[in-house]
Amino acid sequence: MSIYVIALVIGVVAGLRVFTAPAVVAWAAHTGALALGQGWASFMASAWTPYVFSVLAAVEFVTDQLPKTPSRKVPQQFIPRLVSGGFSGAVIGASTGSTVAGLVLGVVGAVIGTFVGYELRAKGAKAMGKDWPIAVLEDVIAVMLAVLAVSAV
Repeated sequence: MSIYVIALVIGVVAGLRVFTAPAVVAWAAHTGALALGQGWASFMASAWTPYVFSVLAAVEFVTDQLPKTPSRKVPQQFIPRLVSGGFSGAVIGASTGSTVAGLVLGVVGAVIGTFVGYELRAKGAKAMGKDWPIAVLEDVIAVMLAVLAVSAV
């Protein structure tokens, strides 16, 4: 799969769940599946980075279930998704020297993931009469999509 498609997909994941994208990218770097060399993104392969992002992702999975969590489309939720998508895409791109393209595609993917994820979750919650099963399903989809993306590197 093209590095550009992978960066776009990891951005979509960031649009669904902010910390899942960098957590999975960090695990890929840490295990050697994503070769980052000694460049700016090499810290993603450190012993601590995947654990830090994984804890943040786990916290996000819980807080996403809370009734007072604001919409992902408001600035305080949307901007971190763009940053996460851009960052994660840039790290993916850095593995082939395409950092800027990865960053741009990660941001585009985050926009797609944010708005498409919002619509699908709203429709699913309305159909089920409950939000939490759809939120859990969205968590699972985000993790699976991220793992599939980085395994294609």
